[in-house]
Amino acid sequence: MIKNLYSRLVMASATILFILLAGLGIVLGQFFKLFTDNEDIILQRSYWWFLFSVLAFAFFIGLFVCARVMKQYAKPIRRVTTTALQLAEGDYLARTTLSIDTESNELAVAINKIAHNLQQMSSLRLMEKERLNTLIESMGSGLLMFGREGSVNLVNGVFEKTFSFKKESVLGKTFKSIELPLEIQNLIEDVFMTEQVHEKQVKLNANGQRSYVSVYGAPVIGIHGNWLGIVVVVHDITELVHLEKVRKDFVANVSHELRTPITSIKGFSETLLDGAMNEPEVLKDFLEIIQKESDRVHFLIDDLLELSGIETEEFSLYYKTVDLNDVIEDAIRIISGSLEQKKMNVVLNVQEEMFIEVDADRLIQVMVNLLSNAIKYSVEEKEVTISASIVGDTATIEVKDEGIGIKQAHLPRLFERFYRVDRARSRASGGTGLGLAIVKHLIEAHHGIIEVDSMYGEGTTFKIQLPIKKSNNNESL
Repeated sequence: MIKNLYSRLVMASATILFILLAGLGIVLGQFFKLFTDNEDIILQRSYWWFLFSVLAFAFFIGLFVCARVMKQYAKPIRRVTTTALQLAEGDYLARTTLSIDTESNELAVAINKIAHNLQQMSSLRLMEKERLNTLIESMGSGLLMFGREGSVNLVNGVFEKTFSFKKESVLGKTFKSIELPLEIQNLIEDVFMTEQVHEKQVKLNANGQRSYVSVYGAPVIGIHGNWLGIVVVVHDITELVHLEKVRKDFVANVSHELRTPITSIKGFSETLLDGAMNEPEVLKDFLEIIQKESDRVHFLIDDLLELSGIETEEFSLYYKTVDLNDVIEDAIRIISGSLEQKKMNVVLNVQEEMFIEVDADRLIQVMVNLLSNAIKYSVEEKEVTISASIVGDTATIEVKDEGIGIKQAHLPRLFERFYRVDRARSRASGGTGLGLAIVKHLIEAHHGIIEVDSMYGEGTTFKIQLPIKKSNNNESL
């Protein structure tokens, strides 16, 4: 296409030159004739001016034709040039229009195709960049990346939140200037120095709260083995550390709870075998103590098995429609002996015919546990108030006592296994420390909520909220 354009321009220029040369030749010939022929000089001069005018007119006509031809072929090239400049500036949506001349369209079509390919490559690049940014921001771990010169060139939102940083304040800075914890700084320095993977657990204290993170640092090596920098991943393991602590505490508590009664049983049985069994009064007292301690072991094992069963995936609730009044009356009937022993009364403040879909036996177990605690930790001749109502799709049950109450510091841990507000008093009352943990698991199995409110020295209130209808996912825990 370029060759054809060049040929046409040459031909047009040659034609104009030919006309000019021909005219010049004629002028020279007539000029020569003017000085060699003495005939009518006036006529010759007129002829000369006429010929000069014709040649001037032909010259300007040639210039006009050449300009039109040049403009016809230069205009599409100008449009293509403008489009190419827009593409060079990053505007990949720019396109050039096609002209009537098919030969001139070849360059425009090629530029448009290049623009289309660049647009596709740009869209793909933006999509991949967006995917990478989404992946980096969505990962649950903090990410920090350093370039080969040691300055930060990438940080995600999780890292900002963990260390209360702003991305703008750390980008481009070295790891020592962004005030990371000393242990993390040492790990990053070790990775830079050794070019090896390093990992450690770090304890953080932020805003008075303690947390634990696992810090992983590794060098970033290119495909050709060149050093690109390092990447640091910070993963929050606070929950894992807490679960590990709970597990250790559980083992320690079980061992402690079993050791006390077993030690008593062993000690009293050895005393009997050493001759105390020959004394009837001592024998009876020791046997009663052995029976009491064996009952403690039995209750503890039963509660452990109960709690373990509730936490398994196979645990199921057997729903049926019951009246809350019947559940409350059955629970009161079970603990009536303890009420009479302490001369306590139960005050009912309930609606009539409160029908709800629950596992009735499990809900009775919950009520018995809460009422037993209310009786254990109350002095004689006090009252226990049970309130129950249904509002909308939620049933609410409250058990309020006038007992010794619980200090506010103990309330957050009240439903933990083996947690006792007063260990000596709880153990003397025969509690295993698992009752409220079982209650919480049973209520959560019903997709309900249990809360506790207490004033030390005045009493405690347990509040249960349950859905009156089971949902499809309420079948099991």
